[in-house]
Amino acid sequence: MAQNEPARVDILTVGYADVPSVAGTVGLVRDGDRVIVVDPGMVRSRSLILDPIERLGLTPDDVTHVFVSHHHLDHTVNIALFRNAEIVDFRSRRRDDHVEQHQGEGFQLGPNTTIWLTPGHSVADGSLVVDTADGRQVFTHLWWRSDRTPEVDPYSPDPEALIRSRRRVLDGVDVVIPAHGAPFRVR
Repeated sequence: MAQNEPARVDILTVGYADVPSVAGTVGLVRDGDRVIVVDPGMVRSRSLILDPIERLGLTPDDVTHVFVSHHHLDHTVNIALFRNAEIVDFRSRRRDDHVEQHQGEGFQLGPNTTIWLTPGHSVADGSLVVDTADGRQVFTHLWWRSDRTPEVDPYSPDPEALIRSRRRVLDGVDVVIPAHGAPFRVR
């Protein structure tokens, strides 16, 4: 993919949150020379992550970065599938045993891929904003499902921060990719 082309977003697996069964939505972003897997957490089978990557003509070793929106196990448990990837969260970059802080808000993970700090589901939440030919898309845990439920996040330590972050995202993107559901269009 050329550096000046818009990024491309693919959903590898659509998640769900039907306790006691929980799986995260796992995405793939191709942006310039970056191949980014988003939230490779709990899924029924690892093949639900790996098979779609293969169908896209890639291997796990082609993945350059893994972005985690927050550090709950349902979003991180399969990070090790991508042994060559740098792991990026809301404030740091990690490779092997090396940890380096980054600026957080506005950190460019690729030419068209930016981190927004969006506290709400936890205090350490980041959302991955991707500019594509189909508009601005965001991977976020501000919503769990496509129907925007639950309205009140039972895990949120700061409901007011959640409301502010949701407002910011709705004002700034075209498509929301929620943590446990299919994408939904904002406008």
